[in-house]
Amino acid sequence: MADTYETQAPDYRIDGFEAADERIEEDFFSVTLSDDMFVPLAQHHGDDGRDSYLLFHDRAAIWDVPGAAEYVAFHLTRDVEQRTFAFEYERAPVVPLAQNWLIRRGCPPKAAVPTSNHGPRPADTLTSRLEDLLRSNPDGRYEVIDHHTDDPGSFDFGAEVRTLVHYSHPDSTHAPYRLFLDGTAKDFRSYTVREGAFTSVEAADAWAMDRDAPLPMAPAPESVHRSQAARTRSPLAGTAGRAVPAAPVTAPHHAPPSAPRSGRSAR
Repeated sequence: MADTYETQAPDYRIDGFEAADERIEEDFFSVTLSDDMFVPLAQHHGDDGRDSYLLFHDRAAIWDVPGAAEYVAFHLTRDVEQRTFAFEYERAPVVPLAQNWLIRRGCPPKAAVPTSNHGPRPADTLTSRLEDLLRSNPDGRYEVIDHHTDDPGSFDFGAEVRTLVHYSHPDSTHAPYRLFLDGTAKDFRSYTVREGAFTSVEAADAWAMDRDAPLPMAPAPESVHRSQAARTRSPLAGTAGRAVPAAPVTAPHHAPPSAPRSGRSAR
């Protein structure tokens, strides 16, 4: 299927700058070697010229090792006096996790919102709420353990991303391993996110391999929030969980070669 989506070249804004050292130069060259396959989704450049935050969909990931993450987040820092730059980057399986990485490094949350309005939409409010949780990651409770992207790049099949995390919340001690299942419909018009709760990594892996039972659903986000609010009102409460702030909804998914996806991916 022909690629009908033209992309802009990444705007690193390092013209006139040199890498701060040889290792940074080599790493930057390695990471950006195929950046003609990067689809810019969001970017923010600080007014003082010292920091830039960029979010891309890597169209080449589909030809990488099976299960490779498709989203790339960059944080570039510049020494404007010495005219040098450094950078760090992160590959993420879904956009909310990439956004969280950027926000934790100083990117304004609104600037991490992808600018594209094309592609699949959240199928329901639960999907949006779970994405908000991953994006905000209150108190750093979600620690990513593993992830796998199954993107056939075809209208004949949907796409699925599995993200396994450890959830360090007092209410989750009986099932602290959470599997976020992110699935795009075959027509690529909508997607869902669901959160399964497991007692161990092995149990989560076994479910993902066999699929012989429904996903053991974690409590809905609003139920968790009510429990946290009750503890906050209690005079015995110490530190209660923060309410998840409202955040713009983005669609963390994978589209076939000719379909740009909402707020992030396009091939």
